[in-house]
Amino acid sequence: MQCRLCESSSLISILDLGATPPCEKFLTASELDLPEPTYPLHLRLCENCLLLQIPALITPEETFTEYAYFSSFSDSWVRHAEHFVKQAIARLGMKDSSFMIEVASNDGYLLQHAVAAGIPCLGVEPSVNVGAAAREKGVPTVTAFLDERLAAEIRAEHGPADLVVANNVYAHIPDLLGFTRSLRALLADDGWLSIEVHHALNLVALGQFDTIYHEHFQYYTVLSAQRALATAGLVVVDVELLGTHGGSLRLWARPEGVAEPSERVAEVLRLEAEAGLHEVSGYLELRPRTERVRQDLLRFLLDARASGKRVVGYGAPGKGNTLLNYCGIRTDLLEYTVDRNPYKHGRFTPGTRIPIHSPERIDADKPDVVVVLPWNLESEITAQLAHVLDRGGELVYPLPTLHSARPAERQVK
Repeated sequence: MQCRLCESSSLISILDLGATPPCEKFLTASELDLPEPTYPLHLRLCENCLLLQIPALITPEETFTEYAYFSSFSDSWVRHAEHFVKQAIARLGMKDSSFMIEVASNDGYLLQHAVAAGIPCLGVEPSVNVGAAAREKGVPTVTAFLDERLAAEIRAEHGPADLVVANNVYAHIPDLLGFTRSLRALLADDGWLSIEVHHALNLVALGQFDTIYHEHFQYYTVLSAQRALATAGLVVVDVELLGTHGGSLRLWARPEGVAEPSERVAEVLRLEAEAGLHEVSGYLELRPRTERVRQDLLRFLLDARASGKRVVGYGAPGKGNTLLNYCGIRTDLLEYTVDRNPYKHGRFTPGTRIPIHSPERIDADKPDVVVVLPWNLESEITAQLAHVLDRGGELVYPLPTLHSARPAERQVK
């Protein structure tokens, strides 16, 4: 394996999660007796450029041509997108003559707000089923994977973009250098690129190992993101620390020579350096933190089983499947899980074969314990499941440390 950023062969093991199936390959009932492919899930660090990465064993085409994730099923995520669009319009002074592109635009969760504001926009979304949902909302959407050829075609037809948005996609691309050049090709020479990506600082410091799965090929600090974007002549000029996905970065980048980095860039770089992430040694704490999360969760589930409690799950996110497979949790410890996305109903989690139902199943069964797999949405989900607490049930969140929700947390913060 060579580093996909600097091509160094000096990569060291940080965390080996064994072999798991693709996290979004939910099984139908007819597939339960068929072989299920698994792939090594082994996080490594480049000693040269400090990019965290896994081997590219699954292509984006295998994952994203038809996709199970629809962004709009998270109310808080849609609100987050709406706030971003309003902020970006004000910050950049965008108007009806401006042009915005979102790469990996999913079901139009973000660009619907640009449409509502009268800002010309275009989504680029490879998943056929998800892109169709965006067009139904009135969001212009190209169904394709972004590459340099497509970027040139879009620029020729629509002109350069004043703003290119790449939320939660910069980690999903194995051809990191080519994709970065594609982003630059879409962008006006005085334009803005906004990237949201999970912050590797939180991954390591808080043991957020479930953010590691096969469609996430790399994991960024500001330092490694700077190095990646620089390969296409892009400079990180500002950065925001976000609470989404357990702690994310919003990177604002512009073409070289347009603007200098803000003090916020220097401040986050200082935070990373203080956490030891500008050296190899800082990353070595991830393994023991991950092992503690597994041990605590399994101990809790085994005790609940021994005491006769009925335990089910809430949510079937990709990260949840990393957690379930690494911990070896199956239906003996988690009877079933539920999800708001109808696409997943009647299917089974990859690897662990846990059935997925609609959320109404929890209301009917009234289980003793509900383990929330999308723990990063704790405030939102605790509010949604307040009735579970009201009847004396327990809501359990496995990360960042195992804990139960309390009644005071019912309101969305």
